Amino acid sequence: MTDIILATKNQNKVRELKRLFEPLGIRVHSLLEFETPEIIEDGKTFEENSLKKARTIFNFTGKPTIADDSGLIVEQLNGEPGVYSARYAYEGASDEENNKKLLEKLKKHPQPHFAKFYCAASYVDSNNSFTVSGELEGQIIETPRGSNGFGYDPLFLPEGYNRTLAQMTVEEKNKISHRAKAFAKLKEKLIDELKLL
Repeated sequence: MTDIILATKNQNKVRELKRLFEPLGIRVHSLLEFETPEIIEDGKTFEENSLKKARTIFNFTGKPTIADDSGLIVEQLNGEPGVYSARYAYEGASDEENNKKLLEKLKKHPQPHFAKFYCAASYVDSNNSFTVSGELEGQIIETPRGSNGFGYDPLFLPEGYNRTLAQMTVEEKNKISHRAKAFAKLKEKLIDELKLL
């Protein structure tokens, strides 16, 4: 069995990655199992942040590490909230506060509010370091719908669907999400290019 660390304490992400990798004989560990240093996400791009997290945890544990950074990019807001998605209203803001700020800023713009969720996922070990990405296109609606999911999910209507991400089951969301797409690319790269799995 190969051990890989996923640089997160988010159990939803851990479950997602386990579903992808455990059938291949890989044990996925989260940061809940380790005492690790706090990582300041000060990169200007999702790629910079995910790579910094992966490198920091690999250097600390010596084990192959996967990290991701993701967020919402809104066309009419010149890419906001972007890397500040989780702290758009302010540091430590709730999902509701971030959603409220987003809707306030979109008031002066006509619908549709085109947007995409974007995820950068990085892998680092002693010999390799690379980043892949995945995205999910759609638009922001003006009234939240649904109680599943988190973050901007109640406001995000994926392209080709009439339900928001928050109205979908976890399984439905994981089939189309930006993170699922990035992790799937990561898995392919590890198998095809690096012959690691």
